[in-house]
Amino acid sequence: MTRQPRRSATGATRYVALLRGINVGGKNVLPMAALAEIFSGTGCRDVGTYIQSGNVVFSASPEVEERIPSLVATRIAERFGIRTTIVLRSSAELRRAAAGNPFLKAGAAPESLHVAFLADLPHRTRRAALDSRRSPGDSFELRGRELYLHLPNGVARTKLTNAYIDSTLGTTSTLRNWRTVLKLLEMTN
Repeated sequence: MTRQPRRSATGATRYVALLRGINVGGKNVLPMAALAEIFSGTGCRDVGTYIQSGNVVFSASPEVEERIPSLVATRIAERFGIRTTIVLRSSAELRRAAAGNPFLKAGAAPESLHVAFLADLPHRTRRAALDSRRSPGDSFELRGRELYLHLPNGVARTKLTNAYIDSTLGTTSTLRNWRTVLKLLEMTN
């Protein structure tokens, strides 16, 4: 049975927008209040942000949802001079992603888990190019548009970086730790 996307009190679908490279290491500084204002200005409702790294939860109609990534990215570039990619997931997609973490089911420590959310579904030949030996001690599993990562030595030491993921899979990824994934899921309800 397929679950329908979570709807807000107004009947719009709940989404999470994951912005790549915002407020990381003192670069691409973007105030979350301004980001929420940009989303509201594009027709989104019930806008909320989580921590300072470009996580936005909002409600929108399907017509608005389709234009969010390009419209918001354009407005951010115009206002702040920051170029970013926005990866969207509906509340239902985020719920499936959280429920499908193979490492959590295998008993891995939650603090070692991350998810790389992909902008596009990688082509079959690209998926086969991921090298399981690239970062000894780390492991991954690709399921649809989510790359689940188990990084027991920490995200700072892994060689499974956004640059590697993007170039290998031919898409754009943005990484979130497991705690953030669960908090965003909670915020979409």
